[in-house]
Amino acid sequence: MLYREAGQFKTTYAADQALLPITQDRIGLLLVLIVAFAILPVFASDFFLSSIMIPFLVFSLAAVGLNILMGYAGQLSLGTGAFMGVGAYSCYKITSEYPDINIIVVVLLSGFFAAAIGVIFGLPSLRIKGLYLAITTLAAQFFLEWCFIRIEWLYNYNDSGAIEVPQRLLFGLAITGPQASPVTRYLVILTVVTIMTLLAANVLRGRIGRSWMMIRDMDIAAELMGIRPLFAKLSAFAFSSYYCGVAGALMVFFWLGSAEVESFDINHSFLILFMVIVGGMGSLAGCFMGAAFIWVLPVVLRAVPSAFDLNILAANMEHVSTIITGVLIIFFLIVEPHGLARLWRIGKEKLRTWPFPYAS
Repeated sequence: MLYREAGQFKTTYAADQALLPITQDRIGLLLVLIVAFAILPVFASDFFLSSIMIPFLVFSLAAVGLNILMGYAGQLSLGTGAFMGVGAYSCYKITSEYPDINIIVVVLLSGFFAAAIGVIFGLPSLRIKGLYLAITTLAAQFFLEWCFIRIEWLYNYNDSGAIEVPQRLLFGLAITGPQASPVTRYLVILTVVTIMTLLAANVLRGRIGRSWMMIRDMDIAAELMGIRPLFAKLSAFAFSSYYCGVAGALMVFFWLGSAEVESFDINHSFLILFMVIVGGMGSLAGCFMGAAFIWVLPVVLRAVPSAFDLNILAANMEHVSTIITGVLIIFFLIVEPHGLARLWRIGKEKLRTWPFPYAS
C-alpha cells in the first residue's frame, strides 16, 4: 500500500530510534529537499523566490524557535520580534566592525547575542508562568524596541535610523547586498534553515529536549525526578532565542536588505505566534505548515485577480485576502485545535489502516 509500516523491520537500536523510521517518510522528505534545492532554483522566478520562498523560510525558522519554547518547553513568549531584532542588529554591528569575517559565520554568531538576551528575560520563568510570563516577555518586546530606536550606536549613528546591509562575497559570489541574486540568497537561507531544523529535531529527541517536555507537562514532578528547572527553562529560552536571532539576521541580510525598528515590532511577534498556533505546537513540521498558511496563502490570494484578468483594486484585494485568511484560521482551529500538524498526523494514521475503519 501507499503508506504502511508492515514489513519494515528494525534490527538495531539505532534504526529503531531513527529520526524518520518509516521508509515513506524518508522518501517524502528526500523529494521535498530535491524540489527545494534542485528544481526551484532552476525553474522558479525571481519574484517567487524573493517574495514567497525566502520570507517563508525565514518565518519558518523563527516559528521553530518559538515552538521550541512554547510547544516543547511550555513557556509563553510574546517577544519573538524583539529577539529577531537582537540578532539582526548584532549581525549588523559584527559585520561593520569585522568586515572580513564570512557573513554566514556572522549570522550564526549573532544568534548567541539573542540567546544571552533571551536568558536574561527568561529568568522570571523560574518564579512565574503562563499569562504572567507572557506579560514579562511583552515588556521585553517594548524595551528592546526602545533600545533599537534610542541607542544610536546599534545602527552606527545613521541619520535614517536604519541598518543597511553591505555587500558580502562568498567564493567570489555576492550573497548579500543589491548585487546578490534571489537564487543565491534563497539557497543560503535554505541551507541554514535545513541544517538548523535538523539540529533542533535531534536536540528535541535527546536528553535536553526530554527535560523541556517534562517541565512542560509537570514541572514539580520533573524536579522531583532530578530535572533542574533552572537549567531546563533557561536553556529553552536560550535555544529558542538563538533560532529567532538567526532568523532576524537572515531576514535583514538576505531578504529585506535594510530594516528599521518597525521590522521587529509587536506585530511580527504575533505573526510568528499565529504560525505556531495554526501549524501546531510541539511539531517542527507544523512550523513550516503554519508559515505557509499565514504568509504564502495571502500572497497567493492577492495574485488571483491578475491571474484571471479581474479588475479589482489592490487595496480591496488586500482586505479580501485578510478576511479569507482569518476565516480559514478560525475554521481550522475549530476543526482541529492542535493545528495543521495534527491533521497531517491523523491523515497518516488513516493511511496506515486503510481500508479498515479507523477510530480517532
